[in-house]
Amino acid sequence: MHRHCMLALLLCVFLLPAAGQESSTASSDACSNPEAVAKMVNPVKPTAESLAQGKKYYGYDCAMCHGQTGNGKGDVDTGEKLPDFTNPASLKDKSDGELFCSLKGGKGHMPLERIRITPNELWNLINYVHSLGK
Repeated sequence: MHRHCMLALLLCVFLLPAAGQESSTASSDACSNPEAVAKMVNPVKPTAESLAQGKKYYGYDCAMCHGQTGNGKGDVDTGEKLPDFTNPASLKDKSDGELFCSLKGGKGHMPLERIRITPNELWNLINYVHSLGK
């Protein structure tokens, strides 16, 4: 009897979390659904703290291509015309969801940030990029 209980406990400990993780990851990836992407709203308010964190990540990951000021003229030539974030019109046709998913999944020469940066940090980065056009 004791052996059966231990076996059941081990199965619960090792199998159930893996099954739950697989389904929650698949169902929560809104970036694979264009309708969901269009409806995504940045849950992080553009506070001074959010902008400071976004600026930090921009400096680490974005400035080399997009330029220190966001003007699209960084030190690395990607061979693509990059948007000028200092011009508010450059982002007018992009929803926050599209920006989030581009950052999360990568785009062109831009690497993905799926693992290294958390969703809140990506939202902070989006807040910072928006602030460059003001």
